Amino acid sequence: MPHDRSAPSRRSLLRAGGAIGLGGAAGLRLSAPAIAQTRSVKLTLPWLANGSTLFTYVAKNQGYFRKRGLDVTISRGFGSVAAAQAVAAGEFDFGFVFAGGVILGAARGLPLVALGTLGYDATMGVLVRADSPIKAPKDLEGKKIGTVPTSAEAPYWPAYASKAGIDTAGITMVQMDNRVLEQAVINRQVDAITAIGTSSIPVAMALNEPSRFLLWSKAGVSLYAGQVVTRAETLAKDRELCRAVTDALVEGLVHTLKDPASGVDIFLKEVPEVGVTRGGRENAVISQGLMHYTVISPEAEGHGIGYTDMSKAAGMVDLVMQYGAPKDARRPDPAALFVNDFIGDAGKLTPDGWAAVRKNVAEYAAILG
Repeated sequence: MPHDRSAPSRRSLLRAGGAIGLGGAAGLRLSAPAIAQTRSVKLTLPWLANGSTLFTYVAKNQGYFRKRGLDVTISRGFGSVAAAQAVAAGEFDFGFVFAGGVILGAARGLPLVALGTLGYDATMGVLVRADSPIKAPKDLEGKKIGTVPTSAEAPYWPAYASKAGIDTAGITMVQMDNRVLEQAVINRQVDAITAIGTSSIPVAMALNEPSRFLLWSKAGVSLYAGQVVTRAETLAKDRELCRAVTDALVEGLVHTLKDPASGVDIFLKEVPEVGVTRGGRENAVISQGLMHYTVISPEAEGHGIGYTDMSKAAGMVDLVMQYGAPKDARRPDPAALFVNDFIGDAGKLTPDGWAAVRKNVAEYAAILG
């Protein structure tokens, strides 16, 4: 679906206790409050390590955590909802979690806070074969659509159908196992599948099956992708730790945006088991490219990677409360759940830099377009 720029600001480095020489003026302020010694930090991903989260390993490999006094252990997750729960329970200090999981956790009373947004479209949508006659949302009428009931996007299908003006009366929804979802549409067992693009598109491409994707965000049904998440008490007690983790992740993401090939190489060095699996490198390349597509946004370009549009955040909360939350859930306050306190220079690219990113993801933009 889901998280940075090349040179952190002088102020952000001082706040984070960075051990980079900044000249005489910086030297005079070394006694200021900072992360003075290495701290162990546990970070959970939303799912298995893949191209969409490889920037976290780049941040570790390139020393972006270390220079901020952090020794970070990165662990796989078991879905964004479970990852949010694990952070709230203190099993992990931070998480990289899709917005839907963050909002749902908060609605269930979990003490979570999102420190920054590193991907601006969870890529909920419908995958079809490239040769499918389905070209627009209305073309789904009367078709057979595969879906995994427990998937991240499944609760929001009714919202998409409503927004896109789809008459669902003649649509047959086929409940499927996630292990056969993509094969079902490729083998023409169903006409389309609901999916998360960053997950299903790489599978289809690895199987050499050209596909197209109808993004629900184009109809106004959108959730942010990955966000840096921690507990509210962590933010209250240790803002500099929160800043350090967020800045390092942003810096890792910027590294991969500027040099995608380097990002994949570093990832396969850090997680070698991916490289030895069939199609592992290709999957990493594709899923990283799709994730990079989700970074391109008015928020990131106008304010810097990490920035959260609070009006959009409120709309996402409403979406989750209407379609994804249990009846006893309570609507969280977006102003308390999302913060924009850690937007630094590291997350800001030049116009030429953004143009380069667009060029790098052109292939994936065409699929998601």
